[in-house]
Amino acid sequence: MRSNRPFSSLLTGRSVTWASVVINTALTALKFLAGLVSGSQTILADGLHSGSDLVTDVAVLVGLDYANRPADRAHPYGHHRITALVAMFVGVVLLVAGAYIALKAIMTLRNPIQPIEAVFPFWVAAASIPIKELLYQITAYVGRKTSDLSLLANAWHHRSDAFTSVAAAAGLGGAMLGGASWAMLDSVTALVLSAFLVVVAVQISLSSIAELLDRAPSAETLEGIRGAVAATRGVRGYHAVRARQAGGRVEMDIHVQVDPSLTVKEGHDIASAVKYAAMGADAKVVAVIVHVEPAK
Repeated sequence: MRSNRPFSSLLTGRSVTWASVVINTALTALKFLAGLVSGSQTILADGLHSGSDLVTDVAVLVGLDYANRPADRAHPYGHHRITALVAMFVGVVLLVAGAYIALKAIMTLRNPIQPIEAVFPFWVAAASIPIKELLYQITAYVGRKTSDLSLLANAWHHRSDAFTSVAAAAGLGGAMLGGASWAMLDSVTALVLSAFLVVVAVQISLSSIAELLDRAPSAETLEGIRGAVAATRGVRGYHAVRARQAGGRVEMDIHVQVDPSLTVKEGHDIASAVKYAAMGADAKVVAVIVHVEPAK
């Protein structure tokens, strides 16, 4: 029986990460084989980066499983923040990978690859570029859809692997076309791209730290929530709005002022209406605590 589910509904954090595990395993093995056969240090370094993708894939899978566990006595607010920790881990791995690529590029400036060794690893590096870019696009799409920092960070790790393959292919291609005198293209391009990787790694790590420190959601999100609360029937005013991000979700509390002559039930009904209004204002809002106060 054919499934009527749209393709986009099959794209989940787990499905795209498992696909990444399979692809990265194959690419890592192929790049190491090319390096061993040809003696090319460039493709071996590229294979090491693909291997680091496997490490972050496993971390993301563990984080996704843990983040979706229900709240318990030890974790009454749930486990959503694990995604920020995983994203920070991926950021650190990216930072180390960028530093390693830069160091390797500097070292290989003195030892360029030989033209005869470049053909096989060149085609391996070139073939991996569109594959890893596609993984980036799909993983980033799911990460944005679910507001999952760990997926967005892993997406950039995929793109960084594509970039290092570009650098490898550039140097290997130069060696094929222009001989050993052009082989330095590999190292020069790798140095430029490693700097870019370091910048991305720092941005990912800072975003993760900000979420762990209870960073508020965007001003646009807060403005939408405030407008929905103000428009709720029975609300005369509100104050003490607090909101924080946790695993791509928003948790908040708010004090609303109502007619002091209302019954407890009527006040409770208004509080419930405020809660659902805030959650309806933005899909990322998953928890709202409403305090009811008498209006002056």
